[in-house]
Amino acid sequence: MIDDVIARWHRFVAGELPGGLDGLLAEDVVFHSPVVFTPQRGKAVTTLYLQGALQVLGGGGAAFTYTKQVLSGDTAVLEFETSVDGKHVNGVDIVRCDDEGRIVEFRVMLRPLQAIQAVHEQMGRLLAAGEQR
Repeated sequence: MIDDVIARWHRFVAGELPGGLDGLLAEDVVFHSPVVFTPQRGKAVTTLYLQGALQVLGGGGAAFTYTKQVLSGDTAVLEFETSVDGKHVNGVDIVRCDDEGRIVEFRVMLRPLQAIQAVHEQMGRLLAAGEQR
């Protein structure tokens, strides 16, 4: 099941998944941000964070690249590289799905510290701008 979920995730990142995240995320999905202490719960907030993260990290752009993936059971670990504000970013997405092929947990981990700070700044601005609309 995780193979299909990750294939659809890659299509989403490339901008080629009809319906976007709606059919990919479970209603009660939990998102773990590298810069927010509290897990974010629910499809709406997870969609907001994932779309923002892809915008900041350059998903679908030339700089953002998944370099490795490990799939096992209901879990995938996807390593990626990109740059933000001229800083190299190395990260990992840990994705877990349910039996219906929906993502129930999405965890993002980043390194090094300068990259985390740059992503935190840009995500903060992006989310704040979205709240003001």
